[in-house]
Amino acid sequence: MKKLILWLAMALSMVMALAVRPVVAADIVLGSGDVLKISVYGSPDLALETRVSDSGSITFPLIGQVALGGLTVPAAEKKIGSMLESGGYVKRAQVNILVTQIQSQQVSVLGQVNRPGRYPVDGKRSLMDMLAQAGGIGPEGGDSVTLIRTRDGKTTREVIDVVQMVQAADFGRDYQLQPNDIIFVERAPRFYIYGEVQHPGPVRLERGMTVLQGLSAGGGLTPRGTERGMRIKRKDANGQLQILNVKHDDVIQVDDIVYVKESLF
Repeated sequence: MKKLILWLAMALSMVMALAVRPVVAADIVLGSGDVLKISVYGSPDLALETRVSDSGSITFPLIGQVALGGLTVPAAEKKIGSMLESGGYVKRAQVNILVTQIQSQQVSVLGQVNRPGRYPVDGKRSLMDMLAQAGGIGPEGGDSVTLIRTRDGKTTREVIDVVQMVQAADFGRDYQLQPNDIIFVERAPRFYIYGEVQHPGPVRLERGMTVLQGLSAGGGLTPRGTERGMRIKRKDANGQLQILNVKHDDVIQVDDIVYVKESLF
């Protein structure tokens, strides 16, 4: 159910993001690697498709090198138009720039998502927008994501519980992203169950899962199994392995190993 809620929220976020894309296109800041399609109204011979160089510049007909790195699209259009006018090449130049590939303004979405990769920040994009762009959290993904950001030369790491954020409808931590931010989705926590259960092996650990719920997640008892005398092998704070007798309503912890005994009768 939690995964369904999260998926619906991210799907809605993606639809909203696509809906506003034409409005925020002017916010794109040009940089190295971006591919531009440039046209000048009434001057078809000045049409150009080019890539912004590593130094942040392009070479434009008649006026030569133009530094566009760090400029928004409208500012770049105005700069090229002013240079064409001041050089006496075009009167009242109307320049249009279409960014066909955004390489400089990208965010990395990694880990347990359906489509990991680098995605363009074409305007304002939030954490949930980018998770939606990456196809949402995959079946092996956990409820929390790690967001790594660098601001003013300082790198920070923050863990955000996206499922709780959606359930509470509190999007205060659905941060606006900037180029080179990294989103990493961890694998969901697990525990292990073995002995007289139908499906022994690793099992996804849900929040607050009890021993009895864990037994159910393992497929239930075999005909020879018993709920009595179940044990958990668990490492303590010092890494020492403990063997604990547990009750049905005891809570399972990450990496616990639950053992289900064979009935003596």
